[in-house]
Amino acid sequence: MDSLTLLGNLLEEFMDLPPKDPEYLPDWRTKRARVDAVLEENGLRYFRFGRVLPQGNTPEDRERPLRATTVAPQPAKPSNVEELLEVVVRGLRRAMHPLTHRRKGSQPLYFGSEYDVQDLLHALLRPWISDIRPEEFTPSYAGSSTRMDFLLPAHQLVIETKIVRDRAHAKRVGDELIIDIEHYRKHPECNKLWCVVYDPDGLITNSPGLKADLDGKRKTAGGDVNVKTFIL
Repeated sequence: MDSLTLLGNLLEEFMDLPPKDPEYLPDWRTKRARVDAVLEENGLRYFRFGRVLPQGNTPEDRERPLRATTVAPQPAKPSNVEELLEVVVRGLRRAMHPLTHRRKGSQPLYFGSEYDVQDLLHALLRPWISDIRPEEFTPSYAGSSTRMDFLLPAHQLVIETKIVRDRAHAKRVGDELIIDIEHYRKHPECNKLWCVVYDPDGLITNSPGLKADLDGKRKTAGGDVNVKTFIL
């Protein structure tokens, strides 16, 4: 849409529909004349039905032109679970926005912990994936075990989430994930590990380097796992 079409759409209702109450007509006429004056100062003129044209141009007819029906491009429907997960994960920040900027009188939500991010991710995945197992324990590594954030057993895929809390944590989040990878690769139902790092303040200084260190197939005698990292 070009700028004049956008401007015309914004002005149309105000310019074409006078108020029904006669009391407000004088004020409306004054404001309408002011809009006309501003348009004229900028070499433009308003025509009925939301048409703004350069001065000297006139619409070809006085009736509202038929607009071609346009359909906004829609994202392709995911063909497999990994395509679905990529849409959901990459869209997490967009999904947070209407929840953190709610309507007046509604309590806004705050995504300040890993549990907050996990709950949102879980809610977005539940309509699509029937078997999601949160907090599944992993086999022991170096004398300790840990809990997975989400195990999708039908797809042999694990999702691990991290939230960067401060600059010190930004420096060690990669080390935390390396340890997690060692735990997860030993789980019999974990062939793929997706690491989702939410960095709201942009404290990770070398995101490409972190991804390069983590991504790819990690193969050892204890098991294999394919790692994919997202830094939001």
